[in-house]
Amino acid sequence: MTSILGLSAYYHDSAACLLVDGRIVAAAQEERFTRKKHDAEFPARAARYCLEAGGLAAEQLDHVAFYDKPLLKFERLFETYLEYAPRGFVSFRKAMPLWITDRLWISERIGKELGYGGRILFSDHHESHAASAFYPSPYEEAAVLTMDGVGEWATSSLGMGSGNRLDMLSELRFPHSIGLLYSAFTYFCGFKVNSGEYKLMGLAPYGQPKYAGLIREKLVHVCEDGSIRLDMDYFDFADRLRMTGAAFERLFGGPARAPESKLTQREMDLARSIQDVTEEIVLKMARHVRKATGARTLCMAGGVALNCVANGRLVEQGIFDDIWIQPAAGDAGGAVGAALAVWHRHLGMPRESAEKRGTWRKNEGREISLNGKEAGSGASPAAGSLRGAAQLPPYEDGMSGAFLGPSYSSEEIATWLESRHYPYRTIPSSELPGFVAGLLAEEKVVGLLQGRMEFGPRALGGRSILGDPRSPRMQSVMNLKIKFRESFRPFAPSVLREDAAKWFTFGGDSPYMLLCADVVPEKRRAMTEGENALWGIEKLNVPRSAIPAVTHVDYSARLQTVRRETNPVYHAILSAFQERTGCPVVVNTSFNVRGEPIVCTPEDAYRCFMRTAMDALILENHVLVRDGQPAFVESEDWKKTFTLD
Repeated sequence: MTSILGLSAYYHDSAACLLVDGRIVAAAQEERFTRKKHDAEFPARAARYCLEAGGLAAEQLDHVAFYDKPLLKFERLFETYLEYAPRGFVSFRKAMPLWITDRLWISERIGKELGYGGRILFSDHHESHAASAFYPSPYEEAAVLTMDGVGEWATSSLGMGSGNRLDMLSELRFPHSIGLLYSAFTYFCGFKVNSGEYKLMGLAPYGQPKYAGLIREKLVHVCEDGSIRLDMDYFDFADRLRMTGAAFERLFGGPARAPESKLTQREMDLARSIQDVTEEIVLKMARHVRKATGARTLCMAGGVALNCVANGRLVEQGIFDDIWIQPAAGDAGGAVGAALAVWHRHLGMPRESAEKRGTWRKNEGREISLNGKEAGSGASPAAGSLRGAAQLPPYEDGMSGAFLGPSYSSEEIATWLESRHYPYRTIPSSELPGFVAGLLAEEKVVGLLQGRMEFGPRALGGRSILGDPRSPRMQSVMNLKIKFRESFRPFAPSVLREDAAKWFTFGGDSPYMLLCADVVPEKRRAMTEGENALWGIEKLNVPRSAIPAVTHVDYSARLQTVRRETNPVYHAILSAFQERTGCPVVVNTSFNVRGEPIVCTPEDAYRCFMRTAMDALILENHVLVRDGQPAFVESEDWKKTFTLD
């Protein structure tokens, strides 16, 4: 048995991943344990969880891998400071002590934190992204495209994978970065860099691309192969502690929006403009990748690969026959890539076929039928549980649906609930899907904790808050009373994979909520002349389809398709909701409030439940309702650490 621990840290979303004989056994982000959103510190708790999940001690590890090369990153920082001196002195003075005393000695830090005495292996940042994209993908051969802010020097890269080979062919270098370009607009529109980019993406449909021409003319030159060159006179990220400055403000008619201040039409139009330019760059990159490699399939990773609107355009254009995106496409996924790079590139081990991976998962995973008995025990699934499954093409990757985090048994949860004297009731597992579907059909908002926690930024049915997508009031209720977040932000739909094409203009697999598709025309609502004349944020509360809670103002939706073999309990809930309502779709948003990471433990889930106006909490097969719960007193520690994000 060969065990490899992959680590990412010190920028944002630090994480750990355990690989045993080439299979991903466990992976988690540090933020889920520390409760500090986007925690960038050494992933000590995530690593501890991964080792416990694999039944290993640190000294039993064969290899430990880190996701980038600190010496090369230090070289880039130092050379950049020299180039822009003396303007970058404040930034230089702040960064250098941290590097000299800590980050240049990462091998020693890892050994000390883990209690590991072996050699530490280092993977190039974009090679880690590329490995996380190709090796778990369902393809034997594929092109690989990575795009983010910056690693050591690279900001985007192109590679080609075949079998266990992964060859990096070309790269775009700092400071010319599609990720930093998008983050500059995130910053200018008043959102937090490295976490607010998805807000900018959600804001874009409220605006018009009135600044797109100006962006192309002044800020970024886009070549036909998708490579870009930024005019650094307009950006401050290379030498200051901010993304944009006076020249950017003059170009767009005033200062950056102050965080938490009122959004104006300018921010909506800026969001739409940079989204359009970003999509143009991504599509040109993809066309170049197809031409350069001849590959028919594409794998993607890096923070820009989380832009599901651009991903949806890429699928729509048909440049590749199929694409696969690493669900933890940002820096957290670098831990997966670093471990896989050691297994396949350093040790030269072959990849398993997708068929073999799927067989292993069904034998070892959480495969149950709807009546709660183990598959293969003679149980007959409940009506509708296998509907359409025989017609679906197989879909297997190496990420196990991204369900790679901790889980808690029904017995553990019951013991914890009893110890806290929280009122609850237990229902048979066979009745759980119908019970949850009944709550949703009554427009109740339900918090769901079941199975293993997801790895990556999306909740996929393991740590989710669910609602009825047919309700015109659900988006407003969940944004303002549950999530405590901006009212303009859309919610995502989960849909039964076998019924996806009946509701959305995409009938393939989108298991990780990384593709946008439109609601099909026959499910849309005819708009009145007055409704069509609405502008900007006025569009927000106009129902646009039979599922208004998950239909954005441009009829798009960030789609998650659900297969029974990947998440049988969640699939059963959607099936039961369809049997009750005729709708195979539910609202799915992450189980957290604004500024807080997705919940990990039952205790995290209970705290989040009591902080909000959720109606019910499902912890495996235990049900808690709001009425009758003891008064909830917020901890002083949480009050001190909570920050809006």
